[in-house]
Amino acid sequence: MADDAASTSTITGRMNTSITDMSHDHLFSILLLLPLESILSFAMTCKKATRLTHSHTLWKSICTRDWGHSTIDAFVNSSSNPLSVDWKRLYQRLRNLDRVSCYKLTDSETSPGSRASHSLNYFSGCLVLFGGGSEGGRHLDDTWVAYIGNNFRRMVSWQRVISEGPSGRFGHSCIVIGNSLVLFGGINDTGIRQNDTWMAQLDTTTTTLSWRLLDVGPVTPPTRGAHACCLIDSRRMLIHGGIGLFGTRLGDTWVLHLSENLRFGTWHETVTHPVPSPRSGHTLTYIGGSRSVLFGGRGIGYEVLNDVWYFDSSEGRWVPVTFDLRNIPNGVSLPRVGHSATLILGGRVLIYGGEDSFRHRKNDFWLLDVSQRMPRLWKSLRSEGYQPKNRSFHRACADDSGRYLYVFGGMVDGIIHPTEPAGLRFDGELFVVELVL
Repeated sequence: MADDAASTSTITGRMNTSITDMSHDHLFSILLLLPLESILSFAMTCKKATRLTHSHTLWKSICTRDWGHSTIDAFVNSSSNPLSVDWKRLYQRLRNLDRVSCYKLTDSETSPGSRASHSLNYFSGCLVLFGGGSEGGRHLDDTWVAYIGNNFRRMVSWQRVISEGPSGRFGHSCIVIGNSLVLFGGINDTGIRQNDTWMAQLDTTTTTLSWRLLDVGPVTPPTRGAHACCLIDSRRMLIHGGIGLFGTRLGDTWVLHLSENLRFGTWHETVTHPVPSPRSGHTLTYIGGSRSVLFGGRGIGYEVLNDVWYFDSSEGRWVPVTFDLRNIPNGVSLPRVGHSATLILGGRVLIYGGEDSFRHRKNDFWLLDVSQRMPRLWKSLRSEGYQPKNRSFHRACADDSGRYLYVFGGMVDGIIHPTEPAGLRFDGELFVVELVL
């Protein structure tokens, strides 16, 4: 028994010595394998652990692990003093984010006209806008580019790009994949739905955009508009739902696989169970790894939805995300269609605007985090500074850092005239939403 006790004491002593004598590099490697809660618990074990978990290098590594190298590089480039970034404070501020600040941007004399259901992308340091619907139910076929760069500016200069490209349309989708834009579908002013796929590349030195019709072979999704779309990796794009022929709301899911050189593509329908119900005006947002989040939209009975799903591209299946509205402040305001949903710094989705079943347009901001358990799935944010009009069917995109969100256009409340019973009008405003850190 004495020998056993002595042996145990020796082993324990060796274990204690090996842990306390570990190099910082080895401890860093171990800590970066742990979730944040475990890292904070480790910090309370001894003085060395406390000092280590206050390390600037460790917290920058944690931010990089959770948000990705490209996001960190973009955030550093957008900072006025990159060397002074307090990474631990930044991480904590983002976890506890509770407000945003809005700024109206001044446009140049020449700028895009008022519109809704257009596309807006942050691409190679520029905002790229295409198409949309305008007054009188007309579609637009114009392309506009505004250089933004790394630094936040209060004024933008739009330039119209003249190039052969997609026909005029609204309710299409357009996303960034690698160094290209990929556009699919949409509706023109005669109600014709499209199912063509286009790619574009931007020359930032001359601010020119060149479109080309992508060869996707004989298999394509049925024609549609007002569908949801997002990328799911460097060469795949996901679409779901929309409005098809005769105004039918669709519930199908398709994935576009691009060739390595991005010259060709192949569409494949993904059939699984369960699946989100048919809808239009909803959103799909890629949140990293193999997951993309679907939220809201208008269903087949014209009801406005508030359900959340995520698509797991590694398994090719949909997974419903359950939550209880009773745990959410003002939860009854969640159902919406025509909103925007954008991945922001910190890996969460920022929901803005949209309209409910009674066509009441909104001007609220919500954080959606599918990595959290109830009730932290949803969080309402306060808005400071400029107060934009309530809007729906606008478009939004974030810069590379994910700290600044650019919002353009949409349908807003208008003065009701006898000839305009709905009291709606199109908007041509551009403003920025900044995460207050």
